[in-house]
Amino acid sequence: MPIKRIIAGLNEFHDNYFVAHRELFEHLSHGQNPELLFITCSDSRIDPFLITQSQPGDLFVIRNVGNLIPPYGKLNSAEAAGIEYAVEALGIKDIVICGHSHCGAMKGLLQIGNLAQQMPSVYEWLKTHAEATRRLVMDNYQGYPHEKLLKITIEQNVLTQIENLETYPVIRSKLHSNQLTLHAWIYEIETGEVLAYDAQDGKFRVIKNRLFPVPNPLIGLQST
Repeated sequence: MPIKRIIAGLNEFHDNYFVAHRELFEHLSHGQNPELLFITCSDSRIDPFLITQSQPGDLFVIRNVGNLIPPYGKLNSAEAAGIEYAVEALGIKDIVICGHSHCGAMKGLLQIGNLAQQMPSVYEWLKTHAEATRRLVMDNYQGYPHEKLLKITIEQNVLTQIENLETYPVIRSKLHSNQLTLHAWIYEIETGEVLAYDAQDGKFRVIKNRLFPVPNPLIGLQST
């Protein structure tokens, strides 16, 4: 049974990995100081720590279906609490919103009417928090093949969530004072590559040794 494999993994972790890294975990027991907030999908095929080769304590992670961020004031969400805690309590300086290829949530969004009866909770989640993405795609990208349309939807959804993130007072304040940087990423399951949004030409490009931070929308206001 799968749960037996999971339990075996727990024992393997405790008896080997934990013992070999006991000093790290002793240090972590006194507090955390993560390097960035990583917001991504619940999909089992994406592992933030694996793809960034990070250690326990390096990332503060928020995950949900479709890597969605409800706009500020929409509801008292776990996402809002996590964002505020990461930025205010932990002093996070970088936030990544990372979508991924073959996203089931985005596939569902493109045929959302079919979800109402089968998965009503998923339907309500997507309808409430991803409608802006759906409307943008439906109004502007008619006639595209399904795979291309899905890719566009995944990309546009990440950019929409960046915009939603910017509605949070704590985020806007930190952006205004240049204490925070936002990043829009896509993880490609089939290639292992991570692409970041390059605002100079409006495209997602493979990250190698160059950063692609999302431009601060308040920069133009800082001189006024």
